[in-house]
Amino acid sequence: MAEDLTITDRIVIPASELRERFSRSSGPGGQGVNTADSRVELSYDVERSHALPEPLRARALERLAGRLTDGVLTIAASEHRAQLANREAARARLTALLREAIAPPPPPRRPTKMSKGAKQRRLDAKKHRGALKQLRRGAHD
Repeated sequence: MAEDLTITDRIVIPASELRERFSRSSGPGGQGVNTADSRVELSYDVERSHALPEPLRARALERLAGRLTDGVLTIAASEHRAQLANREAARARLTALLREAIAPPPPPRRPTKMSKGAKQRRLDAKKHRGALKQLRRGAHD
């Protein structure tokens, strides 16, 4: 029924680690709204997964901490009327979320120094502003 989820060219989550639950969706649906279980909840146990290497799992757990419940990431999709479309949407969202979570951190920012010219221009501009304000004060007093 469910198929493996490809996160990157090296990381594939087997279907056995994914859990799908179906329920009735709110919103439009006509006559079929009362019978069709089109809402999809896709769950993936990040904490106990064997598909993610240890360092990536630790990174994912840290970055997804706010979204996890007992180490399980759950995605709900109910924007489409068809169950299949919602299943695909949930899988796409889970893939994107996991890709972002296991991505390497950006390189640290290198602090840059202001050039002497830029510093001087800034100070000159401040002096000019101050002088203008000083002139205004004299005009009203």
